[in-house]
Amino acid sequence: MAVRINGKGLTVRDVVSVSRDFELVELSEDAVAGIEASATLIDRLAKGKKRVYGVNTGFGAMADTIISKDKVLELQKNIVMSHSAGVGEPLPEDVVRAAMLLRANTLARGYSGVKLGTIKMLIGMLNRGIHPIIPKKGSLGASGDLAQLAHIALVMIGRGRAVYKGRILDGGDALKHAGLKPLKLGAKEGLSLVNGTQIMASIGALELHDANILAKTADVAAAMSLEALRGNMSPFDERVQMLRPHDGQVKCAANIRKLVDGSGLIGSKNRTQDAYSIRCIPQVNGAVKDTLDFCGGIIETEINSVTDNPVVLAEDGEVLSCGHFHGEYLAFAMDFLAIAISELADISERRIARLVDHKLSGLPAFLIKDAGVNSGFMIPHYTAASLVSENKILSHPASVDSIPTSANQEDHVSMGSISANKLMEVLFNTTNVVAIECMCAAQALDLLDVNTGSGVDAARKAVREKVRFIKRDEEMHGNMQKCFDIVRTGAVLKSVEDTVGALE
Repeated sequence: MAVRINGKGLTVRDVVSVSRDFELVELSEDAVAGIEASATLIDRLAKGKKRVYGVNTGFGAMADTIISKDKVLELQKNIVMSHSAGVGEPLPEDVVRAAMLLRANTLARGYSGVKLGTIKMLIGMLNRGIHPIIPKKGSLGASGDLAQLAHIALVMIGRGRAVYKGRILDGGDALKHAGLKPLKLGAKEGLSLVNGTQIMASIGALELHDANILAKTADVAAAMSLEALRGNMSPFDERVQMLRPHDGQVKCAANIRKLVDGSGLIGSKNRTQDAYSIRCIPQVNGAVKDTLDFCGGIIETEINSVTDNPVVLAEDGEVLSCGHFHGEYLAFAMDFLAIAISELADISERRIARLVDHKLSGLPAFLIKDAGVNSGFMIPHYTAASLVSENKILSHPASVDSIPTSANQEDHVSMGSISANKLMEVLFNTTNVVAIECMCAAQALDLLDVNTGSGVDAARKAVREKVRFIKRDEEMHGNMQKCFDIVRTGAVLKSVEDTVGALE
């Protein structure tokens, strides 16, 4: 079933379905009247004498430069070509598809002045698998993601480069092979295509989806380590949790209770109290869950918002300049997400350290028999420590920076695209750390060979389907990659939830 867009009601789940599962996209019929009304108003204003930003004026610092009527269309083509100035490696395909979907969705609100055919072109490219090559770097996060969005618009007019059926083609050739014709941009359309927050928002939506899976899987990894270290259950008691009832904390504690139910290991070491990395799992993982929920609200608002400038109020016959392209909301959200997700790695690495230290775990040193000849899990812990330290650097907020551009007309920017790029790296690093914890905990549980909780046992079995018990030293990279894959894709979480029910 196709995802229908009208500028409202799009969800993160819809973004994932289109960008990764190649769900088809349709324009909702109830959006057509608003789109056509705003396009009609722009056409009328383009033929008149009234000065309208981006229609018959220059851009940025040249906003007061009047453009003659015979150059109005040239202006729109020029903004697409001149703004296609990104650098670096191409963005991943799923981010490109998400950005195209979000751009079509915001234009479908009917406040941007673009023609119906322009939105249908974006949808047609999505549905036929034309993916513009968009460099990763170049956006300041205000005036939107100009440089990167221009690379999408460039293909729409038959220029630039795109991937089609696995081949890199010139934009015009990609359109031709897919049975589409290049657009001829009307008044304001070039500006409407490049001015917005959709690159930041697409990364935010996809990373939020993956982070929600990771946060639950982090609870699973923590429960595995809790059992392997024979920790106590009193910190997770529901009565205790209700004395400080933060929503995420309560949910995390409930997940842990569900995962270890039936365990023969819990509390068997008879310690009075466990270390913070065990005892404070709900307080840390729970705070991450609440942060994800908070940032999720911002991201879902953003993907259903009008984010270009100026906005076209067809019902009032007005075109008003504003600052909706400014990415501060997204920049804050993604900086906050990076900080929160980093904490999942921080506390996970501390549990890994306890698992591999025989003085703390009571298990064979580095979780391997005949330690000394064998290094066991010594170096996977090094890798986790390295990733945690890198996250500390990446978690410095980009949003506290700004730099003036466009001859000081655009004198405060969000740096939201830098927040987005950092977030991708933090999530990658943290997924690896949680995967290493799963692998270490599975090894520890096998060494103990005692009945575990049903949820923990399901997680251990999921790991063992891909990574065998390590009896003697072998190349660790391949095992770590396999474990990363099953954590990243949600396979570990699915195995657990199939056994004990949905986690929160």
